[in-house]
Amino acid sequence: MAVQLVVGAGHIGGLLGRRLAERGDTVRVATRSGTAVDGCEAVTLDASDAAAFGRAAEGAATIFLVTNPPYWTWPTEWPPIFRAAIEAARTSGAHLVIMGNLYAYGPTRTPMREDSPLLTTETKGLVRKAGWLEAAAAAERGEIRVSEVRASDYFGPGVGGTNHLGSTFFGALRGSKTARVVGSPDARHSWSYLPDIVTALVAAADADATGPAATAGPATGAQAPGSGAQAAVSAARVWIVPSTTRTFREIAAEANALYGSHGKVAPWPRGLLRLIGVFSPLIREVRASSYQFADTFVVDSTRTESELGIHATPWDDALRITAESYPAR
Repeated sequence: MAVQLVVGAGHIGGLLGRRLAERGDTVRVATRSGTAVDGCEAVTLDASDAAAFGRAAEGAATIFLVTNPPYWTWPTEWPPIFRAAIEAARTSGAHLVIMGNLYAYGPTRTPMREDSPLLTTETKGLVRKAGWLEAAAAAERGEIRVSEVRASDYFGPGVGGTNHLGSTFFGALRGSKTARVVGSPDARHSWSYLPDIVTALVAAADADATGPAATAGPATGAQAPGSGAQAAVSAARVWIVPSTTRTFREIAAEANALYGSHGKVAPWPRGLLRLIGVFSPLIREVRASSYQFADTFVVDSTRTESELGIHATPWDDALRITAESYPAR
């Protein structure tokens, strides 16, 4: 089977490495600390080092870029990582598959699709937009093959407390306490289940990257989908992870039903988040992108589902498996 390079070994990278190894691929998992993942070869790699990245990618069919630097370091850490990944894909001939998110779209009440314009003005979104456009430009020049798999906020068994649907949220509900959330408890939001993200990454890697693009969204976000302004990224593919839309309050009610508990949800006071943000760079960046939870923020993965033949895990199953992984807080 194929040789695969997975850069990053967090919740997504670890599960991805194991999934690829289980199907018979030879998998190298590269991290700064040489993290071990079952069934995979551990590689120590500074992902911003283009030469080292290129060596790690030798002979690989796919480079999965699934690392994620701390929020507050994105402006300095992501650009050299993107450049190194692009160069490694160019020299190795590997298909570059980038784990993406929705930050580049910016605030929008309409469903985000593969070809929706990238209209963000927020720092993290601009960083991700710039990285994607740089990779897409290299693909358009015929230098690399690249896909970006965009997920909404993820959840799944064992996901930690800093995630919006993580151990802190479910632990509070299981203990019949109040789970504090960012934004409005009643805002409609799409949620991506961790195993479904991995399924989408594998499907994107396996897709024929030399055929017609699944989508070729406008490079600048200045023109509407279907306007004919696709050429700038026509050699690059964008995919949306099939996801499920629920409000925090709906999820809390469903989790309470599973637990037999009486937990509640309430928003963090904006003034308190602002104060904490003075001292915490993480909370400062969470506040900067809190628009995603203040109003409707949903995806439409119809095209991805049709072309890749993948679908979201039934919500009841995904929620039950996730909720049962957390003890009461």
